Amino acid sequence: MSESMNVSELVKLPPIVGLFGLLIALVLYFIVKKYPEGDAAIKKIGDQIHLGAMVFMKREYKMLVMFLAVLVIAVWVALGKETGIAVIVGAVSSSIAGWLGMYAATKANVRTATAAQQNGSASALTVAFFGGSIMGLCVAALGLIGLGGLFMFFQIDSASGTALKDSVHALEGFGIGASCVALFSRIGGGIFTKSADVGADLVGKIEAGIPEDDPRNPGVIADNVGDNVGDVAGMGSDIFESYCGAMIASIAIAFTWGSTALMFLPLALATVGLLASILMIGVVKMASGAAPATALRTGTLGAPVLFLAAAYLLIQKMSIDVTVLADVDKSINVWWAVVCGAAGGVAIGLITEYYTGGSPVRKIAKSGETGSATVMITGLSVGMQSVVLPLLVIAAIIFASTSLAGLYGVGIAAVGMLSTVGITMAIDAYGPVADNAGGIAEMGGMGKEVREITDGLDELGNTTAAIGKGFAIGAAALAALAIIAAFGETVRHHPGNENFSLLLSNPKVLVGMFIGGTIPFLVSAITMTAVGDAAFEMINEIRRQFKEIPGLLEGKADPDTAKCVDIATTAALKKMLLPGVIAVGAPVMVGFVLGAESLGGFLAGALLACVLMALFMANAGGAWDNAKKYVEKGNHGGKGTDHHAAVVVGDTVGDPFKDTSGPAMNILINVMAIVSLVIAPLLTVTGLF
Repeated sequence: MSESMNVSELVKLPPIVGLFGLLIALVLYFIVKKYPEGDAAIKKIGDQIHLGAMVFMKREYKMLVMFLAVLVIAVWVALGKETGIAVIVGAVSSSIAGWLGMYAATKANVRTATAAQQNGSASALTVAFFGGSIMGLCVAALGLIGLGGLFMFFQIDSASGTALKDSVHALEGFGIGASCVALFSRIGGGIFTKSADVGADLVGKIEAGIPEDDPRNPGVIADNVGDNVGDVAGMGSDIFESYCGAMIASIAIAFTWGSTALMFLPLALATVGLLASILMIGVVKMASGAAPATALRTGTLGAPVLFLAAAYLLIQKMSIDVTVLADVDKSINVWWAVVCGAAGGVAIGLITEYYTGGSPVRKIAKSGETGSATVMITGLSVGMQSVVLPLLVIAAIIFASTSLAGLYGVGIAAVGMLSTVGITMAIDAYGPVADNAGGIAEMGGMGKEVREITDGLDELGNTTAAIGKGFAIGAAALAALAIIAAFGETVRHHPGNENFSLLLSNPKVLVGMFIGGTIPFLVSAITMTAVGDAAFEMINEIRRQFKEIPGLLEGKADPDTAKCVDIATTAALKKMLLPGVIAVGAPVMVGFVLGAESLGGFLAGALLACVLMALFMANAGGAWDNAKKYVEKGNHGGKGTDHHAAVVVGDTVGDPFKDTSGPAMNILINVMAIVSLVIAPLLTVTGLF
């Protein structure tokens, strides 16, 4: 059976399975909706959070449409209508995934709190997990529908049965659209959530001495809205663009070797991964009666095992001709590269779990005995140390996968890491839903027992979110590396660029590396400053309300929560544009002015700096957060002590680390890499000099 015949038989499967995944997500949504919202007071709180999230998303997407309109016109003129259409499809797919996931999460949060009150921990876990699963399934399903649909269209468009060069290049436009949505969603959502969180914590906990999520605090609704727009919609778009970017890079590399089967394989693996994720979501539900941690870990580890078994059968069944790959004569080598990616993702997640939930957290908590300065020092050292092992894992994946299947091995390893994104994203999005449920329980006065259940789910959600961030960083690194490899192959195969190389002895490559290394620091500075400025406004507004609204601190008057939501929204929308312009504009400037070789060096420098910064900030921030929670459970004196105040300061600094600037690094490198890949056919080796 020929390669083209195999692909022609299977090419419709990814979008069909994607539609099936959306159907399952719809079923889960109706299951969640069947759970009661609670009494009128609880429902009112849930409606406020839902409305605030929807208002923010509408305003964010309006600005995003204007940015994308300019981008689509530029791409359409420079690279053709196919690429322009693909940009639109990628942006729409990512936007819909984020919108649906956040909509479902804001409906699940209040029902999780009510389920905890009426039926206990197992029922609350089910609602929160199903709420997160809708996000995970939408990400995986819409990736297959969008990218798989374009691949199918271009295959049909090709009379020879082999994808046309222009059509393959157009697929890269899908990645640009998805990446731009991810960048704005992650940075905008991150600025929103952390400005609200920092403001509410500093004034509420430290100055006013009231509990977290106290209904008297004007910033708590904005804080809970931020959990959804940042950690659900933002994280979903983040994973979506890495998920699709890894497949696009693998397709682009395979095209240079002329293998249609190797081009289709990433989509086939993602299809199998979605089916494995759906099955494991059911397994987690069945295991939810046991310990929640056991149920979620079963899903996290079970899905990759199931996926790898199915991937082995798939690769053998497709009878892929791998002789086109240098020094590769067995299709089993490709499967082993997939194994490297999947195993590496699990390893990075477990390492992240240790640094954000193990003994380093207790060490940070203990350092609060001598004040906030030692909390900061210890947390920074933990964050720096946490970079080492994940980087070694990523290096091992790169070495092993390239040894097995050349440059294609890197791309397919990234696909292997991301193929079970349905369950990975489900477990990650579960965290914000549980966190929101705890806030609603506190604001609605649902009782100590309910808060203990939601706090337990939230604590577990903190760990799953940290694992998800580690996974996202590793996946983004591999996806970006695969895209960079595809960039090099694309430039090299373009007429006139036969002498293209990325040797370190080339001064242009070194110049590009140094320029690329500065971009992550610049974007981090912009986003950290944005959070600080917005938090400054938020703090002053909360202080004003405490001072000027009679009876607010006594619980006799309601706060003006809408004003705090508006402050966070306005700040986020103002500050998210500049990082987007830098991410899209910097590689274009370097590529056309200094040439393709400098742009290759630029991407290499940016990749390393982005991964280092992302791991450091995400893990330090997560460790500070969990150290605060460790003290709040009664250790080292518990709440209301100087020790508690010290770890709250650490958590406050860590908030923009782990939820704004750190996650922005994942998307930044992928945006710059995919933009470079798209403009590659237009570049010369020398540029203007």
